[in-house]
Amino acid sequence: MAIIQPKGTNEEGRQVLSLTNPANGEFLYDIECQTAEDVNAVIEKAHLAQPAWAALSVTQRVEYMMRLREQILDQQDRIIDVVIKETGKPMQDALTFEIYAVCAFISYWCKQASKTLKEETFRASGIMGLMKKVHMQYCPLGVVGVIAPWNGPFVLTANPTIQALLAGNTVVAKGSEITPICSKILEDLCRDAGFPEGVCQVLIGDGSTGAALTSSPMIDKVAFTGSVATGKKVAESCLQNLTPYSLELGGKDAMIICADADLDKAAHGAVWGGCVNTGHFCCGIERIYVEAPVYDAFVEKVTKIASALRQGQQFGVDEDLGAVFWDRQMSIIEDHVNDAIARGAKPTTGGKRVGDGKGLYFPATVLVDVDESSDLMKKETFGPVLPIIKVANEEEAIAKANDSNYGLHGSVWTQDKLKGLRIARRIQTGSMAVNDIGMMYGVPNAPFGGVKESGMGSINGQNGLRGYTHPKPIIVGRYAGMDSGYPHDQKKYDQMKKLMNFMWQSTIGRLLLGP
Repeated sequence: MAIIQPKGTNEEGRQVLSLTNPANGEFLYDIECQTAEDVNAVIEKAHLAQPAWAALSVTQRVEYMMRLREQILDQQDRIIDVVIKETGKPMQDALTFEIYAVCAFISYWCKQASKTLKEETFRASGIMGLMKKVHMQYCPLGVVGVIAPWNGPFVLTANPTIQALLAGNTVVAKGSEITPICSKILEDLCRDAGFPEGVCQVLIGDGSTGAALTSSPMIDKVAFTGSVATGKKVAESCLQNLTPYSLELGGKDAMIICADADLDKAAHGAVWGGCVNTGHFCCGIERIYVEAPVYDAFVEKVTKIASALRQGQQFGVDEDLGAVFWDRQMSIIEDHVNDAIARGAKPTTGGKRVGDGKGLYFPATVLVDVDESSDLMKKETFGPVLPIIKVANEEEAIAKANDSNYGLHGSVWTQDKLKGLRIARRIQTGSMAVNDIGMMYGVPNAPFGGVKESGMGSINGQNGLRGYTHPKPIIVGRYAGMDSGYPHDQKKYDQMKKLMNFMWQSTIGRLLLGP
């Protein structure tokens, strides 16, 4: 069952795609992909709107955001309905990941924006501080392009957009072609909240639409969330115009279970971390390394929890595990699991597609005896699959966790928190958790980003918000003009040598100015 079916081009030359509900195979609607000409017109509109938006105070922009939050809360049932139809995710996941998370982000950024974006004043370093001050201004970049993925289509469109808008930019966003209305609805909500025309616009289209956005010389920054392969293409596109960009890419997150871990809590954490959002979660658990003394007990607990998950929309609000969002992702999940089984892995639960064939359903799957050279251990699976590996000790677990091209997130489970911190500091990832699972993106006051092939730059945190600005230092001299520059002479040369000797070779100088 294909989620997207091309239907040719219409009279205006736009490609038409037919969308299908992944949970039941029912037709949803046709969409028209915006062309390069459409994209340019939208960006022009954003450029025209940006100066007036930037001229507002941060406090005024915050007021717009608060109205946006009210619209989200008032229209949450409509948003959830669209999210469930386009993704097939459970109601609880839609409510928590898409509605609650966006409202929480708005609340946090509205509280922090004025302080974070406020002009700062400080003295220049060293002896220049006696004569010069620096005024640091955080200037909007202009028009920001946001490319959002299909796994969190509303929240991953909204969060970077909120930050960029608060910083004084206008935004042109594009969601995935398989979840187009989940992203487009943000533009509708901004309009309902009274945002000026052109401040927040969302494109509908496929990869060619996104390419037109990222390659435009009128875009001043691109914030991309998605796959490694597409992220590299975005980077290449941005480099043509020296457009700044941030990339939040995939992960292969490792979970380390120490022998002294609380196994009940760790097992629940593993199943939730591997299966929430049907495993379509950049911080989801993809590899589990368990110390030998507790391996069998841990596998038993995880298997019991995973096998009890309720899957399918017939469970209504009680549904635990939803549909796979995209048939292409289903193929990847099946290929990884089948390859692992062919190499000797054994499923303790799950392992094969389920359902009547009308929807895309893959059960929570636990695998043991997994060949560590298999695709399941090396590539991002992005599905509800938990391979569990036995290790002799924490050193082996650390080495295996770091043996990856990815470096987004991970977790350590132990009742010795100091040990947990010590291990976490040695894992080569952008962030880590101790006795917790995959919540880093939802902590807006901390930066979120990856190392290795998991991305460049970060979102969230003070630097995330300021990343949508140009930090502009303005140096102000205490005394008007300069009267000691030219002409050079022996006296000035000797004075400079004496000054350096005083600053760095005298006791008083080092005390006054530092080592």
